[in-house]
Amino acid sequence: MHQPTEIYTSRAADFKQQEQTAAGIATRVSWLRVGVFVAVVAAAYFFFNSGNNLAGALTIVAGYMLFILVMRWHGRLEYQRKQYSLLHELNQEELDRLKGNLNKLESGQQFANDHHPYSSDLDIFGPNSLFQLLNRSVTDIGKRKLAGWLQHRALPHQVLQRQQAVAELSQPERLDWLQNLIAISRHYKHEQDQKKDFFSWLMENHFFSKHAYLKILVFILPVLTVAAILAWMYGYSGYPAVALLVVQSLLCYQHRVARDDFYENSMAMYEVMRSYSRQIRHIEEHSFESELLKELHQKLHAGNVKASVALGKLSTIIDFFSYRLSTLMAFFLNTILMWDFIWIYRLENWRERYLKQVEGSLDVLAAFESVASIAAHQYSNPDHAVPELSEVPFEVTAEALAHPLIFSSERISNDFAMQGVGHTIIVTGSNMSGKTTFLRTVGINMVLAFTGAPVCARRMRVAPVQVYTAMRTVDNLAESTSSFYAELKRLRILLNMTEQGEPVFYLLDEILKGTNSRDRHLGAMALIRQLHQRYSSGMISTHDLELGAMEEELKGSVENYSFNSTIEGDKILFDYKLHRGICRSFNASKLMQLMGIAIEEE
Repeated sequence: MHQPTEIYTSRAADFKQQEQTAAGIATRVSWLRVGVFVAVVAAAYFFFNSGNNLAGALTIVAGYMLFILVMRWHGRLEYQRKQYSLLHELNQEELDRLKGNLNKLESGQQFANDHHPYSSDLDIFGPNSLFQLLNRSVTDIGKRKLAGWLQHRALPHQVLQRQQAVAELSQPERLDWLQNLIAISRHYKHEQDQKKDFFSWLMENHFFSKHAYLKILVFILPVLTVAAILAWMYGYSGYPAVALLVVQSLLCYQHRVARDDFYENSMAMYEVMRSYSRQIRHIEEHSFESELLKELHQKLHAGNVKASVALGKLSTIIDFFSYRLSTLMAFFLNTILMWDFIWIYRLENWRERYLKQVEGSLDVLAAFESVASIAAHQYSNPDHAVPELSEVPFEVTAEALAHPLIFSSERISNDFAMQGVGHTIIVTGSNMSGKTTFLRTVGINMVLAFTGAPVCARRMRVAPVQVYTAMRTVDNLAESTSSFYAELKRLRILLNMTEQGEPVFYLLDEILKGTNSRDRHLGAMALIRQLHQRYSSGMISTHDLELGAMEEELKGSVENYSFNSTIEGDKILFDYKLHRGICRSFNASKLMQLMGIAIEEE
């Protein structure tokens, strides 16, 4: 088994060294560029000063071409230097993940939803979340795809396909390819919803369909204007040239709002499209073996041109559009060549030919990024198991099951097994003993399993179910909702879900804690009896020991488990191990004493 910490440390050091070497070469080439410029100016001055105008002109042309070549060489070196820097940064982040340092990573807070069946209670999004642990994507489409996978369980065949794809990309020989795919997108700026906003805007704006006459003028006016200007320079009348320039200026003024709108929306996508194009090219240049990756790869070649080429065309259009960034340049380009109109026409033509293909290819890219994120996580955690999907209703069987967001070297794991419809595990325990954490451990690993990711366990078998939780119910002043009523609303949703026939696995923490002990006890027992009659199973943590009596009432369907603690002097000791039976050790009084509350001992 490979050692991720040692590998990432070594790679980080190697990429740092390569970055420094590339930076040195880039600096020397930068000075070469200056040298070429000075040499060309000096040589041209010499020839022109000597009266050899032809040699001077040839020197300028040749020097310009040489300068462009050196400048492009320098650009490639700078890109490679930055790539090494990003790869160094990426490997450092992997080391941080292994240590549990997630604070600087993307939290996915934008996907948080308190009304989701489980994401808030199981820390799927937000600070110190599962999303932070898994996500390696920079692009908005990649983040959204992974978030969707974490929010909605995949069908069994999809889980198997993702597991195979993750297994392929997590192989040691794939690590370079995998990290380069992740690093490529970091060269460019990405903002939320850019792709969706741009494509939606582009589909709604049809400039030339509203101004069909401009299609003809776009091709005729620039030719006539340039010809008239040349004729003027050769001694012919300048009136035709001036008239044509005025016509173009008036057209530009008339449509200035639409031109600016196209320009601003297009420029906002320039960096993003370059990123998409490079990433997709990186995918296109490789072959794959797993069913899902082969299927995705084939979609990139489904159109008349490769997806990366189609995206490259869009990048080129936007790049030419950007030439009008300078006010002076914009004036000359638009009053002589109808520059904006030409590239609006090209953009609309691109939309008709490639938009659907590109939208499909970006969905492919998002899926690749999501698989890559999970694969990187699997590579970093070779001791995590690939879960098996069970056909036994509500089976959850695990060995050495632990919480993936607990990074302590003393992380405690537990074995656990349950199965069958209408089965409830009641978990009792003293304060801080770990019962709530265990429910979250079971839930978050089930989410990982249904995403197609490895689980934090030695082995796990789990049946496909809808996970539902009620743990962190809080009051809402804006809605005049108490925490007790908020919990009742969550439980009402649970009952509604179980009426639909869909398998629901519930995780309920300290249910009905906002009311008196008698009502809480009666209500909890009634809920367990009701859920026992539905197509559901799950776990309930509680301090209410009376619920343990339901093991006798519903034999074989209700089981008691517990977490215990021991008190030694002024210390409360926890083993965080799951035990069979009801909890018999309590520590609330001792905890209150330690906090300074005077409790009289009996």
